Amino acid sequence: MRGIQKQKLAKKYRNQSFKVGEDNKGNSVKLKMKYYKEYIEYNKDDSPLYVFDGNYGDHRKKCQFLKDYKVPAYFSEDLFHLVGERRRPPYRWVVFGPKRSGTSVHIDPLGTHAWNALVSGYKRWILFPTHTPRWLLKQKLPDSEAVTWFKFVHPQTDDKNWPDDCKPIECLQGPGEMMFVPGGWWHAVLNVSDTVAVTQNYVSSANFGASWHKTARGRPKLSKKWLAQLREHRPDLAKIADETDLSVKLAEQSDSSSNGSTSSSSSSSSSSCSTCFSESEDSRERSRSRKKSESRKKRGKRDMETEGGRKKRYRSKTERDRDSYRNNSSSHSDSWDERGTTNGKSSRRGSSEHSNKDRRREH
Repeated sequence: MRGIQKQKLAKKYRNQSFKVGEDNKGNSVKLKMKYYKEYIEYNKDDSPLYVFDGNYGDHRKKCQFLKDYKVPAYFSEDLFHLVGERRRPPYRWVVFGPKRSGTSVHIDPLGTHAWNALVSGYKRWILFPTHTPRWLLKQKLPDSEAVTWFKFVHPQTDDKNWPDDCKPIECLQGPGEMMFVPGGWWHAVLNVSDTVAVTQNYVSSANFGASWHKTARGRPKLSKKWLAQLREHRPDLAKIADETDLSVKLAEQSDSSSNGSTSSSSSSSSSSCSTCFSESEDSRERSRSRKKSESRKKRGKRDMETEGGRKKRYRSKTERDRDSYRNNSSSHSDSWDERGTTNGKSSRRGSSEHSNKDRRREH
């Protein structure tokens, strides 16, 4: 890393826009660096805006970030590069934000590993093993912000009822330090101070098995192009891909092995946490799917009824407008007929008098 300081960052990219979040419709919300710098200095938000920009490598000016750092040798193998920059999933981000910002508990997509290099500030990390049940970590909260998760869920990890083999690993990352996150591990991050960092996700030979399994099931078009490149450049991994049983559930697939062997941390048979909660987790999943299906049916029926009611109301209003228009038109015509009948002589007399005057003027 070549020193990327906050002042240098704010000066060099002051007129460049960076993504700080999304609106309710999923559209990116961006802010220029010069305005974000002022926001960081004066904000008092419980959960401040957090720059998490993954498009800097494609931008004409922001791509200068790529010259400020070099991928560490430990993480140099990146198998997704075989499909090309345009086809591969998003994988690198510049990340900076003030105190109290961060990311709530999650798992990185497609079974990828990740590394995070911190330039300045301090980050608080908490990681959970792959076999930790989802419902244990993703609880109902007022919002999905990192500070909320650390306030309500994190204290529960010290409770005596928390499964022993689902205990987290916690650490404080300082300036110049690098964090490695294994694929499939739950993790959450909270910025303890203003921070600047660079992070990337990648697939290596070590986690290829899990990553291929998730990519083939979730991104079939991408997996076909990836497999074609693997046959040409890495036939050994292509053989593993061909032998992978995609019908096996993701929970039963190793998240840390490329040859199909199951590690001790992800084995459901040897994990007491998974043994204790597998049945309840399955029942919860079935209950969730059943409730979703029922709510979907009710919603569809309600929407149909509402739509029919709206159409009916719209038609009745149109008919009322049309009838009122016809009534008004008929009343106007009736009054005209009455005037023409009652005042027909006067009107005709008036018209004859005007015609005689016109004739006189002509002569």
